[in-house]
Amino acid sequence: MNTVSDISIGGKIKEYRQKLGLQAKKLADLLEISPAYMNLIENGKRRVDGELLLKICQELRIEISDLKRNNISNLDNSKKAILKKTNINNVKKYNLKIGPKIKAFRRQLGIQANKLADQIGISASYLNLIESGKRNIDSNLIIKICSELKINVSDLTNKVDLNLESNISELLSDEIFEDLDILGPEVKDLVASNPKIAKALIKLGDNFKQKDHDIVNRVENISGKIIDSRRAAFPGEVIADFLQDNKNYFPKLEDFANNIFEKLKQNNRTRYVALCDFLKNDYGIKVKDIIPDPGKPFSKIYNKKTKELFLSDYLSLETKKLYAAAQIAQIGAKEEINYYLSNFKFPSHEAKELSRVALLNYCGAAILMPYGPFHKECKELKYDLELLQNTFATSFEQVAHRVTCLQDPKLPGIPFHFLRVDVAGNISKRLSLSGIEIPRYGGACPRWNVYSAFSRPGVIQAAVSRMTNGEKYVCIARTVEKGVGRYGQKKSMLSIGLGCEAKYAKDFIYTENLDINDKKSELPIGVSCRTCDRLDCSQRAFPPLHKKFDVNINNRGVSVYVNE
Repeated sequence: MNTVSDISIGGKIKEYRQKLGLQAKKLADLLEISPAYMNLIENGKRRVDGELLLKICQELRIEISDLKRNNISNLDNSKKAILKKTNINNVKKYNLKIGPKIKAFRRQLGIQANKLADQIGISASYLNLIESGKRNIDSNLIIKICSELKINVSDLTNKVDLNLESNISELLSDEIFEDLDILGPEVKDLVASNPKIAKALIKLGDNFKQKDHDIVNRVENISGKIIDSRRAAFPGEVIADFLQDNKNYFPKLEDFANNIFEKLKQNNRTRYVALCDFLKNDYGIKVKDIIPDPGKPFSKIYNKKTKELFLSDYLSLETKKLYAAAQIAQIGAKEEINYYLSNFKFPSHEAKELSRVALLNYCGAAILMPYGPFHKECKELKYDLELLQNTFATSFEQVAHRVTCLQDPKLPGIPFHFLRVDVAGNISKRLSLSGIEIPRYGGACPRWNVYSAFSRPGVIQAAVSRMTNGEKYVCIARTVEKGVGRYGQKKSMLSIGLGCEAKYAKDFIYTENLDINDKKSELPIGVSCRTCDRLDCSQRAFPPLHKKFDVNINNRGVSVYVNE
């Protein structure tokens, strides 16, 4: 077995451990080795084999390249195997499923199977068994294969694939596919072996949905009658995909925001006044707070000719600051924003421009909550959103969205998922870095606390949620109000959901009153009724896609779709 022969690597492991404030015994427990053996490794008296190295990198949230890779067999320095998001348990869990992915990547590069087998030192027949999902792969062989294919280990195990699987399952749950009887394992095989085809199907589904709604809208316009209440925010789905592809982290915008923040610090006036001063002094833009004319409400108006930014006086101060900061990004970060937009294929100009708005708001939030100080406060306050809200004088939603952006590999935060829903269950924002599956084409599971939060407005609700695949997440939710801040004006109520994998519980303050290990207190949830196999759910609104049910007028289970 090939090992990391440079035993000085132990010193670096110790250094990174201490940097995280992690006790040696705690790390040993996480790695399932003895503290004595951990001590021998850190003192350079024991070598680290491939599998243990992967575990160490995962727990320390570092890359193999952050240690020393000179003696890792055939590892290509041009392509880093990013392991921050790659759990060694996932490698084991999906070992038989990564074979088809290896085959897909090999074909994309035009490499013959026998050639790859020679390069990694195994027989062509053995490689065929691996690619067919009939043989498990040890960690050292995975590293070799990734090196030859110029891919990351996370490309084989990344949970983004689970999101894709969920989207495909949701797409195929439509009644037009019912007679095909497509099963869950078949969906998994498709996503594992042909992710590009799966993404193509998603695009076709989005396109079909958009055209379907366009036809409905035209009929409604002609007839003057509403015949379908569905309203698909198709461009919004593109924005979600765009943010997901970039893991909601845009380093060029973070650098720009940090530079602006350093300049703003020199202004001793309040942050809003400092932002207005900056716009005036550096860009020649005057910010004016005005009361909108009756019957002509607005949030902001920017007049390019006169260089005036009008902000509604009905807006909260937090929103005004975000708009002012976003205006700075609009003028000063054009090049950076265009860079990210040019690297994504948008299906329409509308979707691209909405994504531009998303990046402007991202950069604006980064100016108000710069990465370094914000990350530091998140760690110290254990992601207490209300305290963070007070510290940076921003809104709850702004803070909740900002914590999802802490994805710098050198200074990572907790990978969260985020969603925003209205009282009708429509998802207007979604992002999943935690790995939880968020529905694309409809409402989520009614058991999610993002919906129950409406019953207790303004109160943060926390729960340990367990998906049907056994994965556990810590999920919190709280309602927020949107609308004009004046007497007599109705406001809309939205619910913000935020969560992470249960393994990050110790770093998340909302778990202090939760027993993570108590299975009785876990909240069983699914993705959506059509894709969920739970038959013991009293809130089921539709029958599960891949389970037959018979209507029995004499017997009824917990719902009309269950008579067992």
